[in-house]
Amino acid sequence: MQRASSLIMQQFVRHRMQLQQVQCIHRALPTFTKLQQQQQHRFTATSTVSSKQATPPPKHDWNRAVSEAERIVGYPTSFLSLRWLLSDEIANVALHLRKLVGSAHPLMKTAKHLLYNGKNTMQAWGLIVLLVSKAGGHAASIPDVEQDKSAGVLHSQRALAEVTEMIRISHLVHNSVVNLQSGTEAGQDVTTFDDMSFGNKIGLLTGDYLLGHSSAELANLRNQEVVELISSAVRDFSESEFIGERDEQNNPLPFKPGTFQRPSLSVGVDFNEHDVMAPMPIAQVMGNPEQEWECRNILNAGSLLGKSCQASLKLAGQSEEMQRHAYRFGKHLALAWQACLDAESFQCPTLPLDATFSLVSAPVLFHLEHDPNMYALLEPGKKSVELIDYDKIHKAIVAGPALAKTKALQRKHTEAALGVLQHFPDTDARQALENIILAMQDL
Repeated sequence: MQRASSLIMQQFVRHRMQLQQVQCIHRALPTFTKLQQQQQHRFTATSTVSSKQATPPPKHDWNRAVSEAERIVGYPTSFLSLRWLLSDEIANVALHLRKLVGSAHPLMKTAKHLLYNGKNTMQAWGLIVLLVSKAGGHAASIPDVEQDKSAGVLHSQRALAEVTEMIRISHLVHNSVVNLQSGTEAGQDVTTFDDMSFGNKIGLLTGDYLLGHSSAELANLRNQEVVELISSAVRDFSESEFIGERDEQNNPLPFKPGTFQRPSLSVGVDFNEHDVMAPMPIAQVMGNPEQEWECRNILNAGSLLGKSCQASLKLAGQSEEMQRHAYRFGKHLALAWQACLDAESFQCPTLPLDATFSLVSAPVLFHLEHDPNMYALLEPGKKSVELIDYDKIHKAIVAGPALAKTKALQRKHTEAALGVLQHFPDTDARQALENIILAMQDL
């Protein structure tokens, strides 16, 4: 009995001590919580400041932007789809291209860029046309049978996107043809003559096939104004090949600084919007780096993309004003795209082994304005651009202000393209176009 009483007393004392400990913890808990909140707030503020200082702004993913855009307008967005890759004509071309593997023919490099799934791919051109088509919408008078309800575009607009890609790719393939006349260095090289000759045949036939097929598809649209627009873009391709000096392989060379002393245009370089068939006035742009670069690249790329975007809204029955906005957007996007590609070769302090760059790219033209003496390094290229010391030119440009001016030029046309987009309704297609532009800036 006495032992039981002592056990009960011990349990009572132990319980009382535990109760006192719990009460102490409860009394100290508010103070501890307050201190913890203060420390957490101080840590959060510190981490926020440090993140603002150290964390760079998030980059936009190019592949993700393109994938989301393709989902918006439906698949396939490119004529380089399975039905084309498995066709007899393309299968024969691929079979013959295998014979050129290991050769130095430029056609192989062109084929690589066409099939490469990245920022250099030309398959995005058709995607841009389809996005502009969906962003602009179509008139209520368009019959239902002509509409692709699931994608939100017209069947004729999808055909126009394929035509745009085929014309662009045919132009690139034709540019891969090598001059093999007996007076040229390539024509006198017996060891590679057979490979170059065979590559020329494949390039000519492939380019002609694509251009001929695109002409037939364009005629099937049965819209005379659209045919005129796209035909004038093909004319602009040809005109771009006759601007300035060329080496014996028709690679473009910049003008010698001081050759032209004409006053620069007071307005931007462009076509007459009210008469697209009239050629571009280029007499006063030569010698001015920015305007000369814009002239070359509008003729070579911006004309086709801009006029294809304009033609897509013409097929949709949109107003003349909306068609002009579509043309301006395509033109500025093509120029911003080209400025991005031009600057890419000069992002590293040294030029990769066996790498080259265009001698009429924006950094080269801007540096010639900054240092006209660099033209002496370009003069050997009048015979062949392969005789030029690209490493020396690259180092001089990286050390100068040309790269910064090129990036400013890209921002100028990027902002212009984004500004034109504000005239389009706020839709998922417009947002996809904005995402592509922002992703292009981060490349």
